[in-house]
Amino acid sequence: MSTLLLSHKACLDHVTPPGHPERPDRLRAVEEALSHERFQFLARDQAPEGDLDLVTLCHNEHYVTELRHIAPTSGQVYIDGDTSMSPGTWEAVMRGVGGAVAATEAVMAGEHRNAFVAVRPPGHHAEIGKPMGFCFFDNVAIAARHAQRKFGVERVGIVDFDVHHGNGTQDIFWSDPTVMYCSTHQMPLFPGTGARSERGDHDTIVNAPLASEDGGPEFRNAFESLILPQLTKFSPELLIISAGFDAHYRDPLASLNLRAEDYAWVTRKLMDLADKTAGSRIVSVLEGGYDLQGLKESVTAHVGALMGA
Repeated sequence: MSTLLLSHKACLDHVTPPGHPERPDRLRAVEEALSHERFQFLARDQAPEGDLDLVTLCHNEHYVTELRHIAPTSGQVYIDGDTSMSPGTWEAVMRGVGGAVAATEAVMAGEHRNAFVAVRPPGHHAEIGKPMGFCFFDNVAIAARHAQRKFGVERVGIVDFDVHHGNGTQDIFWSDPTVMYCSTHQMPLFPGTGARSERGDHDTIVNAPLASEDGGPEFRNAFESLILPQLTKFSPELLIISAGFDAHYRDPLASLNLRAEDYAWVTRKLMDLADKTAGSRIVSVLEGGYDLQGLKESVTAHVGALMGA
């Protein structure tokens, strides 16, 4: 079975202030990387707009209504020092939700082995009732809840290797024994959460913080010694990846030292696990990654691995 790529040009229309790291050029870099002939056998489709009823599986209705209300028709609306909305933001956000959900449906239905969803803005910092860190709705969390509701999936594993801890995903699933959230991230660093002692109400939160200047060996050890054993024990029926590539050594927002081959390695490890417990089902959704060259290299490695390269 093939790997599915979902994206949409509307995700370029979320415009951030000049000099902001989360910019449309990120998605252009991903598109350029995946236009190479080695990706000619990727199945490609448009990310549909998501449904607000799906958003409220993870975010409270007041927050969703308020965010829709403040979405501007011109100019910029600043929500906090990092996070702002332009006239194209709302559709971009809803394409992110729709892309993650459509990818999940395609993988659960057996139409594709796995999928990569190339959308922006990212989502893993968005809490139940609060946007932050460039994020508005938590795409991977919504996809997980949708898989449970529509397909009866009993256990979902979410793996987040973005350099920043996914406080939003942790917030949403803190008290949920049916979803295991695992994260490697630099600490201390924004948003300040993600200590190893943060384990959730049912021991289904697995944080493996890394120190500044850690690289591939420390990253791989965190997976081999902590995350993969815990995930294997949990035995997820679907694996969802928060695929942030800002732990790359070139990235300006942090100081970890991963390289493209580390992303290929972790992708293959997660595929091995999914082969054993989840019928090979993996949905990967783009999160961070702010150096354009580093992003190209990392996405090339990650998607290449998903395709079986």
